[in-house]
Amino acid sequence: MNKKRIAVFASGNGTNAEKIFENFKNHDQVEVVLLLSNKKDARVLERAKKFDIPTLSFSRQEFYDSQSVLQVLRGHQVDFVVLAGFMWLVPSYLVDAFPNKIVNIHPALLPKFGGKGMYGMHVHEAVKAAGEKETGITIHLVNQHYDEGSVLAQFSCDIEPNDSSEKIAKKVQVLEHEKYPKVIENLVLNKF
Repeated sequence: MNKKRIAVFASGNGTNAEKIFENFKNHDQVEVVLLLSNKKDARVLERAKKFDIPTLSFSRQEFYDSQSVLQVLRGHQVDFVVLAGFMWLVPSYLVDAFPNKIVNIHPALLPKFGGKGMYGMHVHEAVKAAGEKETGITIHLVNQHYDEGSVLAQFSCDIEPNDSSEKIAKKVQVLEHEKYPKVIENLVLNKF
């Protein structure tokens, strides 16, 4: 049986990407075949190398003004695209090429605290400032707008009144590492 082939896009440190690599390392039905980043010095590139996953860095011009990234994905026979801390809006040509096959994780319970500029610590600081009693993660399909694709799953955690935004970020990251790989697996294996 042919394995389903995933490409992961990431912009930074890559802890979520590494959990995904670990989850599918010896999987009998799914494999990560490529890691792509918009930053040549992103730590995630080193993480991918530890798992012998090929990497590609690309520029804004290559991503938005040509279809070279799509050609690379097709060359690797990619079935699904996973965003793991990837900060750029996915262009229409990629969304159209992978209908309902691009998934993202957001560090809040959408529709709250989503949209342009709401990423990383910006989200956790906004959650803290709003006095929220819970937060969590949203795993969703990607469309042409930030954080507006169909929600696949949400998982929440409580916020204590004295939790700092850093403490909130740690609680959310635990959820991300635990839940994202399994939701990806369910999506790829058509268990939704």
